[in-house]
Amino acid sequence: MKPTFSRRHFLGTAAAGAAALSMPSIARADKSPIKVGTYGGFFEDSFKEFVYPEFTKATGIEVESVAVPTGEAWLVQIKNAARAKQAPVDVSMMAGVNRLRGVLQGLFQVYDESKIPNLANLSDTFKARDVDGGLQAVGAVSWYITLCTNTDEISEVPTSWGDMWDPKYEDTLGLLALSTNSYLLEVTAATFFGGTDILSTKEGIEQVFAKLAEVRSNVRLWYRDEGAFQQALQDGEIPMGQYYHDVAGLAAAEGFPVLSTFPKEGGILDSGYWITPKHAKPVDEVHEFINFTSDPATQATLARYLGTAPVIDPALTDLTADELAAVSSPKSPIIPRYDIYMEHGDWIADKWSQMLGG
Repeated sequence: MKPTFSRRHFLGTAAAGAAALSMPSIARADKSPIKVGTYGGFFEDSFKEFVYPEFTKATGIEVESVAVPTGEAWLVQIKNAARAKQAPVDVSMMAGVNRLRGVLQGLFQVYDESKIPNLANLSDTFKARDVDGGLQAVGAVSWYITLCTNTDEISEVPTSWGDMWDPKYEDTLGLLALSTNSYLLEVTAATFFGGTDILSTKEGIEQVFAKLAEVRSNVRLWYRDEGAFQQALQDGEIPMGQYYHDVAGLAAAEGFPVLSTFPKEGGILDSGYWITPKHAKPVDEVHEFINFTSDPATQATLARYLGTAPVIDPALTDLTADELAAVSSPKSPIIPRYDIYMEHGDWIADKWSQMLGG
């Protein structure tokens, strides 16, 4: 059995060729170190190797890296710390519904936009505001979920998410196991209902669930363990499914027969944002960090060595066409409807469990 492809292995071999960021040197002063939270594993490793040292070199601000969970547990920790008027980190990556909940619950600080000049590089999509217009989250990185195949097993590459419903793929697919990380409701709506607007009502969500349920006979695995699915995809045991575009591309570069395809309806685009817990202290240093990560040079470095898509206009970076194609697509993406999981979260979770149970 071939070993599972390791993002860490890729990062280690790429490190020798990593170029220093073209950031201007900032006069050093007595600045507080900051605790920065990113997802563990490859996320944390790549930030520690390619971003934090250059940030410290440019600003004189030291970084203590903290690995944080991806789910609701991290929001709960931040909330519990806030009750004690403490902050577990000074700035942290957070995605999806949990970010929205944190904003609504008043758990994050409002950023001073005048201290983040590189904010101008980001579209409004990556500037999350509270009801009063205060900036509480800033885009950090984006990533795509696409339709991936083992080309030794499936020679005719599917071009649409709708191909997952084709009877010829019975007992073939691997799909993410949660409604809030697979975004299959959004995929189904975009593929069969002309877009995700139908998800704005419970009645519409019911219709989409009915169509989504039809894919069950083609699913061999509803997976939570990304590594296990990756291994099964590489080996051809599960020859097709939804997976992360960057990992699939790196696996292909290692010689595995894995192909990532952006379906005609678009890949699923998800994003992590920087948030600062309410009681964090080194606020000026945090603003400098967010400004640094919003710089085109940093975004290009993250694309090259983390495999994430820029949250700024790619034209501002020096990424080549091939480098950009490795992490993104010019097709309009499917954007998760985070709002429906906020408004109907428990109901959707129940419906999802019923669907999986048949």
